[in-house]
Amino acid sequence: MCDNEINQGLVEDWSLTRRTFVALAAATGFSGAACAAGQVVEEDVTVKTPDGVADAVLFHPAGTGPWPAVLVWPDIMGLRPVFREMGRRLSAQGYVVLVPNPFYRSAKASAISADFNDPANRQTLFGYRGAMSDEGVDKDAVAYLAFLDARPQTDRRKKAGVQGYCMGGPLSFRTAAAVPDRIGAVASFHGGGLTTDKPNSPHLLIPKTNAAYLVAVARNDDAREPQSKDILTAAFAKAGKEASVEVYPADHGWCVPGSQAYDEAAAENAWAALTALYKAALV
Repeated sequence: MCDNEINQGLVEDWSLTRRTFVALAAATGFSGAACAAGQVVEEDVTVKTPDGVADAVLFHPAGTGPWPAVLVWPDIMGLRPVFREMGRRLSAQGYVVLVPNPFYRSAKASAISADFNDPANRQTLFGYRGAMSDEGVDKDAVAYLAFLDARPQTDRRKKAGVQGYCMGGPLSFRTAAAVPDRIGAVASFHGGGLTTDKPNSPHLLIPKTNAAYLVAVARNDDAREPQSKDILTAAFAKAGKEASVEVYPADHGWCVPGSQAYDEAAAENAWAALTALYKAALV
C-alpha cells in the first residue's frame, strides 16, 4: 500500500511537538484557519473494538450541538500532534471528529516514534501497517462510527464523513463500504494503493458505498501510476457516484504540515475542497 517509494516525500522527522507545530502554523498561515482552543473541546478517549481497545482523540465544538461526525484516518506516521491540530481545525468548522491510532494493535500512539528518517523505525511502522488486515479495518470502522454515534454531540440524522491521508486513503474507502448507511462523504489525500490488480483493491468497493468522493492525487504519485486516476474516474462513473478526482501540483505528503513535501497553497486548496464536500454531502 504505502511503501518506501510512495512515501519518499515523508522522509523527515515528524515528531512535532505542539509548540513546534504552532510555530510552523504561524509561519505558514495554517493557524489562521485553525480554531482557537476555547472553541473546541478535545478529549483523549479509548474505543472498544472486536480486536482490543484503540486509543484516539475526540473533538467537538464547544456548545450543545449536535453536529455531523467525521472519522480521520492518519498517514503512516499515525496519530501525532499535527493530526490533533488538523482534527481541531476540522471540528471548529462544525463537526464531531475522531482521530484514532490506527496501529493500536501494535502500540499506543504515545509510544510510536515519528522519526521517518530512521530506516529501522520505518520498517517498524510498515510492520504496524502490515498487522492491519482488511477485516480488522472494517471492524474498526464499524466500532469508530458506533462510538461517534453514541456521543451526545453527534447529529445522527446527518451523514458522517471519513477522510484519510496516504495509507488513510484506502482505509477511508473501506470505511465507506463497511458502514454504507452512515458514510455520506469520502476524502482521500495523496492516498496510496487506491487501485491495484488485487481482488481487495479499494476501488472495487465503490459500488458498495453510498457516498460522494474527493480524491486528491499527488503529482509524483500520478507520474508513477498515471492510469490510477482513470481507473478511479471510470469506477465512480460506472457506480453512479458523485466524485472529484484531481491531480494537485504538489508531491506526496503535501497536505500535512511538517511533511518534507508540505505545500501550503495546495494544502489550503485541498482543505477548501474538503470543506465544500462535507457542506454538500453531510446532510
